Amino acid sequence: MTRLLPLVLALVSAGALAAEKPTRADLQKTLALYERSVVKVRGGRGAGPGIIVGAEGQVLTSVRHVDLEAARVEFAGQSLPATVVLANAMLKVAVVAAPTGNYPAVPVQVSAASPAGQWLIGVVPGKGRRQDTPTAGLAREAPEPFIDVDVALPPGSPLFDTRGRLVAVSVQRKGRGCRALPLDAVKQQLVTRVATP
Repeated sequence: MTRLLPLVLALVSAGALAAEKPTRADLQKTLALYERSVVKVRGGRGAGPGIIVGAEGQVLTSVRHVDLEAARVEFAGQSLPATVVLANAMLKVAVVAAPTGNYPAVPVQVSAASPAGQWLIGVVPGKGRRQDTPTAGLAREAPEPFIDVDVALPPGSPLFDTRGRLVAVSVQRKGRGCRALPLDAVKQQLVTRVATP
């Protein structure tokens, strides 16, 4: 629980999301954040992307990529054991903690307001020789607490605002886009978990 508290505190910051359309510079900034902070998470159910959200090694990902007790985080050419801090099948999200260290966490933006109607940026992974491509899409209303975003991302992929702050995580593919969970819903789960010993 002591490693969970710094993550909760980091996610407690609040503010309004930027509503402007992303520029080319916004897309490049997002790609740089993605390249330094996205990891692969492996569990018995499969593998997929996750994003480092805590400097001590906390990683936000899809619940599809973890076992209930453990997972592995592939970072900097190493496969590291990780413990599951949170796994919520209904929200389709998980937080795992890699061994204590110093990790390149992304800046986060938590807001009680839904990001629906805002431009969000995701990075579509390249296949074969294709490079990863940052792309923007509008967030739309979806069943609470989710949003739908017009960017086709695999579950566990991060979504950023135009200022380069993590605001949501993709939890499933949805048509030509994805369904995503805003960080406020993740924060609520983590706060509940810290409050309940």
